[in-house]
Amino acid sequence: MPLIHFESADSTERTQIGEGIVRFAAQAGRLETGREEGKYFLQHADGCGVDGHRIAPGEGFCFDTDAGEILCEDHGRERSDD
Repeated sequence: MPLIHFESADSTERTQIGEGIVRFAAQAGRLETGREEGKYFLQHADGCGVDGHRIAPGEGFCFDTDAGEILCEDHGRERSDD
């Protein structure tokens, strides 16, 4: 499961995820837990791994589970075409 597409970011820092993605987030060092508003979150405050674009709330983005990188939708699309 190399590339996961998220339709909408919750915030510029993190997006809530389900248990099926927790292992990938933990391996990438992007798992955040212990928040009042949910159990598991994917941390993406560093923005797109290609150009640093910060993912805004409501924007779509991708998580490359093999590389552990967050990608904006444009770069995620490019990577999925490779």
